[in-house]
Amino acid sequence: MFERVKAILIKEFKQIFRDPRMKTIIFISPLIQIILFGYSANRDITYVPTAIFDRDNTKESRDLLRKFTYSKYFVPVRYLTEDKQENEVLDKGQVSLVIRIDRGFGRDLKAGKQADIQLVFDGTDSNTAMVVMSYVNTIISNYQQELFKDRADTAGFINTVPSVDLRDRAWFNGNLISRNYYLPGVISTIVTVMSLLLSAMAIVKEKEIGTMEQLTVSPLKPLELIIGKLLPFAVIALIQVTLITILGVLWFQIPLRGNLFFLLFATCIYLFTTLGIGLFISTISATQQEAMMSVFLFYMPTVLLSGFAYPISNMPQVIRWSTFINPLRYFMVVIRSVFLKGVGIEVLWTQLVPLLFIGLTVITLSYLRFRKRLA
Repeated sequence: MFERVKAILIKEFKQIFRDPRMKTIIFISPLIQIILFGYSANRDITYVPTAIFDRDNTKESRDLLRKFTYSKYFVPVRYLTEDKQENEVLDKGQVSLVIRIDRGFGRDLKAGKQADIQLVFDGTDSNTAMVVMSYVNTIISNYQQELFKDRADTAGFINTVPSVDLRDRAWFNGNLISRNYYLPGVISTIVTVMSLLLSAMAIVKEKEIGTMEQLTVSPLKPLELIIGKLLPFAVIALIQVTLITILGVLWFQIPLRGNLFFLLFATCIYLFTTLGIGLFISTISATQQEAMMSVFLFYMPTVLLSGFAYPISNMPQVIRWSTFINPLRYFMVVIRSVFLKGVGIEVLWTQLVPLLFIGLTVITLSYLRFRKRLA
């Protein structure tokens, strides 16, 4: 058995590394993807193009606007002078925020009255708009607190005014950098799509070039053929995880607080599922194009229901139940916990056990299907 498996392994590795395009897809493509995602998968809002419409033009209005322009978020790109310009800059997408201060703002503040300010957001991207609103609320709140302290100091009540000193601390991702959260998830998605594609198209390719019949009449048993076909892609997937992890840690400064060998161990468990599904797709596909379309038909819902970009807790109850059969959901938790929290099997066994159960079930069903097709 081992000699036959060894022969098919040598044949597969020769076939893989003989094709320059295959080597590029396997080793260069994941690195390019992690670099592109590393710079693009960033939801930190650090630049908010802003239009300023100051109709009051008093010391008080300028003080408030200075709070915005001196922050690291709001960058004034337009100063408006007419009402119609508000719609113009928003319609053209030139700004994300318009700050409008009407006449009487400074007068109302001096009189101790409520002073009004209008903020108009571009709500096309609701997530970005909500983050910008939180920045605005913080600036306005700090400005109001400074006014209150100045009034209390002038009246001689500064020592009698109660205050709360809030000090927050974020664990695992101290600076709340979104890249640290998304890049580990990107690694899992790359491993998923590459292992699915390679395993699904390997056997279909044998069908297309007419060598599948030769393999079936050879002394190889179905189990030996499956091991010889899938094991090279498992090794390649582990190499990809290692290379991408090294690139993410060294280039993007992503913290790897956990054990790399435990991460590779969890990846091996996860590969039972992806390679098994790829094997199943290969048994129902007649051409490589059909196999590729089937892979992406499976891949997109898997990523959407994994918690990669959207929290599972925000999904409807029925959808949340369906995520329990999604192996990427469990692997996503494992890989992010290893990177950011540094935990091991003593914590993540609750994710590895269902992942192992799903993987063994999928690989067994795929093997039975493959064996039936060969019979």
